[in-house]
Amino acid sequence: MVGLTDDGGDSASTVFVHPLAHGADPTVVAHDAGWAVVRPLSADRGPDGEIVLTLRVRALDGEPRPPDPGRGRDAGLQLPPDAELEVRQRVAAYAVVLSDRGLLATEYSDRTAVPGRWGMPGGGIDADEQPADAVLREVGEETDQSVVLDDLVSVQTSHWVGRSPRGTLEDFQAVRLVYRATCPEPREPRVLDVGGTTESARWVPLATWPQVPWTHNWEQLLGELLR
Repeated sequence: MVGLTDDGGDSASTVFVHPLAHGADPTVVAHDAGWAVVRPLSADRGPDGEIVLTLRVRALDGEPRPPDPGRGRDAGLQLPPDAELEVRQRVAAYAVVLSDRGLLATEYSDRTAVPGRWGMPGGGIDADEQPADAVLREVGEETDQSVVLDDLVSVQTSHWVGRSPRGTLEDFQAVRLVYRATCPEPREPRVLDVGGTTESARWVPLATWPQVPWTHNWEQLLGELLR
């Protein structure tokens, strides 16, 4: 994580550089360093292979510390005292895609913990991939749409203990980079990556988006971006 603040001129100053430790949230990390996050600016894979998240920040002005999201647990999961958890942090990239047909949505399959719920197209970033390239690839695989990427608008994190699709017990953190995008030539969506975490895809008219059974995180974010 890199924090940049305006210095009143044409350039910006770097005010902190911190790793995003497993389970940590960017807004909490920035606050503990003395800064409030204004908005995300970019996410790029550097020469060393690490993804660098750059944030626009400002000095704290009495704001309380953001609530720590904490660590959840899959419903009904019972952990034995000697349980060994695989610790995994997964960075993924998603797009909130709009067209004259509405909002592009994807339905989660039974390979996920939320089958039947809906979210935005996207997924994990490959080891040699830039986040922006991952978004375009994932949107194509999950919906068969070609889109034009816009700004990085949000960074979400979730942290929980549960079973992975492979059946292993995980202490898992999801870091989601969310971009805006447009689809100039929308067509009927279809899932190309059959058998994965996406069951189906469709265009949702903007007037009816609140009626869709989104996951909690996506419902909250869409309420902010589409209002």
